[in-house]
Amino acid sequence: MHLLEGQGVTRQFGGLTAVSDVDFYVDQGEIVGLIGPNGAGKTTLFNLISAALKPKPGKIFYKERDITPLPAYKICRMGIARTFQTVKIFPNVPVLRNVMVGSLFGTGRRISSAEAQSKAEEALEFVELSSVKDLPAGDLTLAQQKRLELARALASDPELLLLDELMAGLTPTEVTEAMEAITQIRSRGVTVVMIEHVMQAIMKISDRIIVLDYGKKIAEGTPAEMAANPQVIEVYLGEECDA
Repeated sequence: MHLLEGQGVTRQFGGLTAVSDVDFYVDQGEIVGLIGPNGAGKTTLFNLISAALKPKPGKIFYKERDITPLPAYKICRMGIARTFQTVKIFPNVPVLRNVMVGSLFGTGRRISSAEAQSKAEEALEFVELSSVKDLPAGDLTLAQQKRLELARALASDPELLLLDELMAGLTPTEVTEAMEAITQIRSRGVTVVMIEHVMQAIMKISDRIIVLDYGKKIAEGTPAEMAANPQVIEVYLGEECDA
């Protein structure tokens, strides 16, 4: 049984087909990389999985249940959380309360404010933001805001975590720290799908990589297989695969 599966997933915007008849799957415990050129449809696919958009046509299954008709909040409460390519925070709200949004609304059961705060503080400790928990979120650096989004997603207790360019704009040291965090998250039993342009990271920590180009899936396999795939090299990796 696949944890997540998509069948014939398609989405058009006017005359533009952003995602075209894509079949995919994610198994429990994997780290799956999703790569491709800008405009390949990667974030659109995340939006379809998280129900920000609906496939037309196509179906998405989570634990063998068809989740295609469900609204985004129900998808989250089933155990799917995400971060965003462009961070989406509440800039004037303290960091701790930003994360409490995940712990309060990411579960189908009622929890107290005290329990929500405890879960949020645990997530902030994991991403090493406890020292700034009382600051307005807008005062954080970009790297800190990305970690804040990660903490908010983790506070919802996900089984599947979708990371959209978590490492974009980070320094080499911060990229290494992010890679370590993702590995630790997987060790906690969370399955990860990550969109990333930092090839050093995606090749090192992914178990399997899916490649999109112009909305179509053009290749899939291990990092070594993708680094040696002529079509992937031509459309995306180029000389980077040699590096």
